[in-house]
Amino acid sequence: MRLTVTLAATLLAASTALPAQAPAESGKGRRFDCSQAKDPKACEERVAKMKGARDKARAACEGKQGDEHRACMRQQFCSSAKDPKACEEHMNKAKAGIEKARQACEGKKADAHRDCMRHELCAQTKDPAGCEAKAKERRENRQQRRESAPQPKG
Repeated sequence: MRLTVTLAATLLAASTALPAQAPAESGKGRRFDCSQAKDPKACEERVAKMKGARDKARAACEGKQGDEHRACMRQQFCSSAKDPKACEEHMNKAKAGIEKARQACEGKKADAHRDCMRHELCAQTKDPAGCEAKAKERRENRQQRRESAPQPKG
C-alpha cells in the first residue's frame, strides 16, 4: 500500500512537473528496476497497475491546466487507492515538501535552482544519498540524450 501511494505520488509529481520526453530505450531510464525486487513479478504487476492508473487519470484530466490539472490528477489517483484518505494525506505531505523546497531554492536560477531542488527533495527521503545518486544518473542520461539528439537546422 505504502509503495503504491509513494509510486503514485512520484508519478504525479513527474507527470505534472516535467516536459514531454522521448521514450526510454528498451526499459532504460526506468526509475525502479523490478528485476532487483524481492518479487519481480509482483513488482511488474504494481508498475503496470500504476501506469494504468496514471493513463486513466491523464485521460480524465485532459484539457485542464495548472493547479486544476494537479488537483484532478491527485483526486483521480486517490479515488482508486485502497485508503483514499491516507492517499490524500500522503499527497498533501508530498505537496508541502515540494513547496518547502521551492521556498528554499527561491531566487536561484537554472542549474543552481535544479541542483537546489534536487538536494532539498532528496533530503526529505529515507535515503538522501541514494536519491542524490539516482538523480545524478538521470541527469547524466538526460544530458547524453540531448547531446545525441539531432540539432534543428536554422
